[in-house]
Amino acid sequence: MVHPELVVAKLLTMGLGFLIAYKAYRGYRVHDSEPMLYVAIGFLLISFGAVIEGVLFDVLEFSIFLAGAVATTIVALGMVVILYSLYAELPPT
Repeated sequence: MVHPELVVAKLLTMGLGFLIAYKAYRGYRVHDSEPMLYVAIGFLLISFGAVIEGVLFDVLEFSIFLAGAVATTIVALGMVVILYSLYAELPPT
C-alpha cells in the first residue's frame, strides 16, 4: 500500500539532499576543494538511501528487514564519506 504523504516526504528529502550535493559539487568546481567533492558524494548517497528502502520493499518486494538494511548501509556509507571529507589530509598547495 502506497502512502502519498510518505512518498512526498521522501521525495522532498531526496530533493533537498540532491540540492545540497549540487551546491557542494559547485563548491568543489569553483574552489577546487576536494573535501567538497566528498561532501557532494556523501549527500548523494544519503539522499539515495533515504528513498531506496521503499523502492526495494514495495517495488522489488524485498523483506522490510533487508530493504531497511540496504537503505541504512547506503546512508551510513554516505556519512562515512562526509566524515572523510572533514578529517582527510588536504594536499599541500
